Amino acid sequence: MKIKNFEFKAKVSDLQKFENKLLQLNPIYKGEDHQIDTYFNVPIGRLKLREGNIENALINYIRENTADSKKSEIILYQHNPNKALKAILSLQFGKKAVVDKKRKIYFIDNVKFHFDIVENLGTFIEVEAIDTDESFTLDELKQLCDFYFNYFGLEKTDLIDLSYSDLV
Repeated sequence: MKIKNFEFKAKVSDLQKFENKLLQLNPIYKGEDHQIDTYFNVPIGRLKLREGNIENALINYIRENTADSKKSEIILYQHNPNKALKAILSLQFGKKAVVDKKRKIYFIDNVKFHFDIVENLGTFIEVEAIDTDESFTLDELKQLCDFYFNYFGLEKTDLIDLSYSDLV
């Protein structure tokens, strides 16, 4: 499935404060997932295998490293957990990094919210305005990201420009 989105990631010290602020908007709670993301060495963009209790996917994405809301071009393959897939990818590409995180997942319409505790890195919020069927323009997705950035009262200095794989 091809997906386009705009997203931002912010390092925060008090996840509960931001989660409580989101709860005022009555989001849909999808649950808490323990995710292991294994990133592989690839020549273009990033390729990661996500293994979790809620989400299991092979995700290829291309995104700029900028400390702002940024466009991502994603190809997502959802699958049932299978150790053979990880073994094949590891053998063919080599592992670049492994990210271990606990993630609370919420949705409001087409916007996904992550409240992450990442092993050895700290606590983060990610907001993704997602388009899976060409219902939104890129400008509309960016406006949604900007709205939630302002709603949370975040500062530009809170934003992270890199992937977790680059930080571990």
